[in-house]
Amino acid sequence: MARTVTVGVEVLPMCDDPYPVVDRAIAAIKATGIKHQVCPMETVMEGTLEECLAAARAAHEACFEAGVRKALTIVKISDGIGGSTIDDKMAKYR
Repeated sequence: MARTVTVGVEVLPMCDDPYPVVDRAIAAIKATGIKHQVCPMETVMEGTLEECLAAARAAHEACFEAGVRKALTIVKISDGIGGSTIDDKMAKYR
């Protein structure tokens, strides 16, 4: 069975008005059905590494589908032998 990981993805469209493009990137993540949490600086996803990377790619590609000519996407992966979940990371703060 694949481990659960958490992945943070920050999409930075290089354009004059990036917010509508970021909204499309977030919609692309949502469309994958992956568990996610939108935060002020990034969106955090939870699933297998393959699922999370596919959702990150969908967010990145959404920028180009929105007409942006250049985008920078930053991906952070949190993993461990016992897995990594959003709830585990946030429990202390809720």
